[in-house]
This record gives sequence, structure tokens and C-alpha cells, in this order.
Amino acid sequence: MKNFVKEVEWRGMIHDIMPGTEELLNKEMVSAYVGIDPTADSLHIGHLVGIMLLKHLQNCGHRPIALVGGATGMIGDPSMKSKERNLLDEATLQHNLTCIKAQLSKFLDFDSDAPNAAILVNNYDWMKDFSFLAFIRDVGKHITVNYMMSKDSAKKRLSGEDREGMSFTEFSYQLVQGYDFFHLYQEYGCKLQMGGSDQWGNITTGTELIRRKLGGEAFALTCPLITKADGGKFGKTEKGNIWLDARYTSPYTFYQFWLNVTDEDAKKYIKIFTMLSKEEIDALVAEQEAAPEQRPLQKALAREITIMIHGEEEYNKAVEASKVLFGKDTADILHNLDEQTFLSVFDGVPQFNLGKDALPKNILDLLAVDTTVFASKGECRKLIQGGGLSINKEKVENAEMTITADMLLNGKYLLVQKGKKNYFIIKFE
Repeated sequence: MKNFVKEVEWRGMIHDIMPGTEELLNKEMVSAYVGIDPTADSLHIGHLVGIMLLKHLQNCGHRPIALVGGATGMIGDPSMKSKERNLLDEATLQHNLTCIKAQLSKFLDFDSDAPNAAILVNNYDWMKDFSFLAFIRDVGKHITVNYMMSKDSAKKRLSGEDREGMSFTEFSYQLVQGYDFFHLYQEYGCKLQMGGSDQWGNITTGTELIRRKLGGEAFALTCPLITKADGGKFGKTEKGNIWLDARYTSPYTFYQFWLNVTDEDAKKYIKIFTMLSKEEIDALVAEQEAAPEQRPLQKALAREITIMIHGEEEYNKAVEASKVLFGKDTADILHNLDEQTFLSVFDGVPQFNLGKDALPKNILDLLAVDTTVFASKGECRKLIQGGGLSINKEKVENAEMTITADMLLNGKYLLVQKGKKNYFIIKFE
């Protein structure tokens, strides 16, 4: 059995660890869980650290339990948040759970008959029939208000500048999460809970409940909250989260996110978000230091994580799509891009919309009359004569050229390039 604590320690994935945790893991096969918030029908990269902890745990011979918080998702964790979140209905939660399990299956083995096969549980299953009176009698009486108030998550909200305070619903969150640990301890022999460093207070409420109600011993391990070198929030872009579901973040955009991280962040992220060994990572770091312009760390990081989430075929497509902007002889690649990837590559490019009945059309009329790619036909003609205009990555040689429907990418797009860097899309519908 590999030493789990040592494995995640060198990867920089431990923030706090309760004394005795490593000894327990070295002594027996341990069941450990991470809680996942089901407020969307896709995970995003902010969830990945906890999921990678579970992956390493299973890899080291222990049993991972992914707890999807159907009940706690109806309340909302106050930790490190300034406002109470919207509550979800049961049908939405059920849909989200189904989608999340499919994503977790890319990391964890749920289906093997090995004793450490992963388990997915939903705390709604055991919380839904709990009456309020039974809960405050069986759980609430074991944890004092003084104990709950001492937690950072409660302190920060209660002394918050927004002065809205904290609802009783949110205040009770740590009791509900504590009960989850208690339930999993009883039902599955789960002795360890893992999570982000902001979860330490909630996790230790669970260990305390197990101690007070059962006289049992349970443990906690948290990982650091991931940050960017510039202090910005990890995983957030101008357009929001980087999702694992291709419907929300295309594989190309996902790949580009990792490819474009700084050298400093790449050195940190490659340990956390890939399964590459220490020797492989050390070799890549040495390569990066010798030739930083080649960006071997970013390329390896983007490759490993894109394949893990989207598979090798989508990774290869993303690499090919990247050549459209920077490579030569890219017309063939451009014609082979699917619509989602094409739109991802040219995200933010100015777009014009025309009806399909606008074609066929002389290029000067299309670019200077029907659209405003050029201010005048004369300006367009001049750029064509200078060899500076391309349509679908092919240089335009003749100002009398006719644009026809069979030239459209994916049956509806025309890509216009003025000079080296100015792109426009004309969409025909």
C-alpha cells in the first residue's frame, strides 16, 4: 500500500491534518470521503482538488466515498461566503447528481469488485426522513452553541460587514455536515473526511460528534485553497467558471486555460492536477528552466488534464485547433473543426449575421456593403492587392471573387482575416 499522506504531501495538497491520520492510513484500508456541492449539473475545476485527493486515495489502496450533498445543497454552506445561496428543489438536485456521477467516473473506479471500489452517496437519502425534533434531540444536544460559534465560518459571517448576519438555516449547516460524517462512520466505517481548508471547522464538528456520541475516533485532512500567482481566483475567467462539461466549457477552451497558466502556476498545478510521478515532474521542471519558451510544463499539464476529462480524441482536436491561429497551412484544419470548437477558437471575434439568401455575393460587396468589415470597397480592394486578406485561412488573390454557400464552414460561417491578427466571422442563417 502506497503512503497516501506522503504522496499528497509532496504534491502540496495538505493544509491541515489531524494527528494520527497518517498512522491510521498506514495501518489499514481506510474509507474516506469528500463532500461535493450539487448546485450545478457539472463540476468545475474548483472541485478538482478534492476529487484528486479521492483519486490518490484509491490509487494508494484506500476506499473513496464521494458524498454529493443533496440535503446540504438545499441549505448552503456559509463557509467563506458573504451571502446566503439560493436553495434547490429535489428534481433539480436529482438531475445534478446523475450528471456529477458520470463526471466522477472519469477519476474514480465505482464498478470494480475490489474492496476499495469507490462509493457515491447522497446525504438527502438519510436526511430526508429526519424530523426537526429528532435532529435537535439526537444531534443538536451533543454540540454546544459555544463550540459552533468558535468556528471561523460562523465568526466571519456573524461579524461580517454586510450586517445581514447569518440565518439559523446556515448556522445549522455544520451540524448537518457533522451528522454526515457520523452517518458514514456508522454505515461504512468511514474514519476520514477530506476537503478544502475552509471546511476544517465543519469537518472537526463531525469528528467531535463521533467522539461524543459513540466514543469513536475519526480524522480530518484539508488541502489548501488553490490560488493563482497573481492573487486572482483560480478557475475563474471573465466568462466565469471553467467547467468539466463540454456543454459549458469546450474542450478547446479547457485545454487553452491550462496551456496559458504562468510558469509559477504550472509548476504548482502539475503536481496537484495530474498523476505524473515526482521524477516525471522534476524532469519537466528542469526542461522548463532550460527552455522556458518551449513551455513543456504547461503543455504536459494541459495534455494530462484534458485527456483525463475529455479523452485523447478531444485533446488531439484541441491541439489541432490551436494551430489555426498560429500555424501555417491551416485551411484544412479549419474545415475539419466542429462548430463548438470553431466558435471557441474565435470567441470574442466581431460577428455579422446575414441570411443565406445573401449568397452568392461578390467579395467587395459582402465585406464593404452588406457588412462593415471594411469602410469601403476601395479599402478592401487595396488589401487584396497587397496580399493581406484571407477567407477561411486562404489568401484572396482576386477582388472579383464570388463567395458561395459551399464555401461556408459548418454550413454557416465565413472566417475573414484582415492582416495578421484581425478576424471577423460572418454567419449565414
